[in-house]
Amino acid sequence: MRHSLRFKVAFAFSVLTIVLLVAQSLGVRVLAEAQEEKLIAALIHDDMVSVLRSYEANPSLLPPFDERLGGFVSAADRSKVILPPSVAVLPAGTHEIVVGGKEIHVAIAALGTARLYRVYDFSSYEKHFKEMIDVLMTGTGLFALLTVWLSFGVSGMLVRQVSSLARQVKALRHESTASINPGRYDEAELIGLVEAFNDYHRRMAGMIAREKEFAGDVSHELRTPLTAIKTSCELLEGDPALGGKSRVRLAQIHRAADSMHEIVNALLMLARDDSTEGVEPVELARIIGTTLAPFAAHFAASGVHPVVDVDNSVRVSANPSALAIVLSNLTDNAVRHTAHGRVRFSYAHGWLHIEDTGSGIPEQALPHVFDRFYRASPAQGGKEGFGIGLSIVKKICDRHGWAIQIQSEPYRGTRVSLSLPPAGAESAAG
Repeated sequence: MRHSLRFKVAFAFSVLTIVLLVAQSLGVRVLAEAQEEKLIAALIHDDMVSVLRSYEANPSLLPPFDERLGGFVSAADRSKVILPPSVAVLPAGTHEIVVGGKEIHVAIAALGTARLYRVYDFSSYEKHFKEMIDVLMTGTGLFALLTVWLSFGVSGMLVRQVSSLARQVKALRHESTASINPGRYDEAELIGLVEAFNDYHRRMAGMIAREKEFAGDVSHELRTPLTAIKTSCELLEGDPALGGKSRVRLAQIHRAADSMHEIVNALLMLARDDSTEGVEPVELARIIGTTLAPFAAHFAASGVHPVVDVDNSVRVSANPSALAIVLSNLTDNAVRHTAHGRVRFSYAHGWLHIEDTGSGIPEQALPHVFDRFYRASPAQGGKEGFGIGLSIVKKICDRHGWAIQIQSEPYRGTRVSLSLPPAGAESAAG
């Protein structure tokens, strides 16, 4: 279970303070009780010395003689306590006994041939002392509760700048060159942390900028040779002297050039990070038809039938270029792995489903299909790709907030589901 730094500081401070308060109160209680016993013993000793001297000097002051105890019994105060016969067997000295539910002290000393029993009742004093101890313990409990409340306030002051640093870190963008000003903090540890983070952030921003520049430059430079390849293919298609096998190979080159063109567009889009730009209502059936157009010759030659069960009125809110790249890659993947049957497009409840009757994907490969350069075993049939198409699809979907799911069974086909919010529903929500 995770807790905030403030909670941990407050909890540690509270526990430490409460332990110290309890230890202090228990120590005071033990010490006070020990001092109480010493004080009572001193009072009894001084009183017994004084009483014995007075009785020896003037025997007429002697208290009544108790035959049961074989000695004289006197009380230090006006309380009338009847001592039990068992006191007669106690040795000389001071003893604590319980009489009538009250704890009293009895001092026994030799007086000639007899003994003197002196009774002391400190119950009222001890009751007052106990009340004071109870007040002390209650006060300790109240201070403990106050400590818990104060600890949260103090911990808030201690971690205030840490929380401020966390908010500033969240506000920074990875590609931004802005940094956090260490002058806003007065703790040496936080200043060191800010400086370390700023250094790391600058290196990360530089790395991301270089990666985006590289992807943009490469994508831009690839467009020219791709355009030349596609133009040459179109010119060669019009040559009547071109044979049937050559035309098949030419069509393969043309399709490869189209695929590379889509990848270049995807790289440019990922490099620009324009996921929030260009979002508009898109006619889903129309963009699916545009996606299927480059595969018409393959469908005709292979006997695979494209099925579009999407109403012409369905409009989704999306970036058209991003959606076109995703659909092109998903369609290409379905076509390459489907030797017979159909590739079906359907839309329901905000999800676009692309289903094929191809070779399917092994169960152990499903968790890795979106990994870059991952390719499932060719034993399942179909043509191998380069292992980056679905990786690009996943990145684009993540950028635009589209969920994507894949369900597949070997030799029974694959179903890809893409969440696309209806344009009308999003407009109403806005």
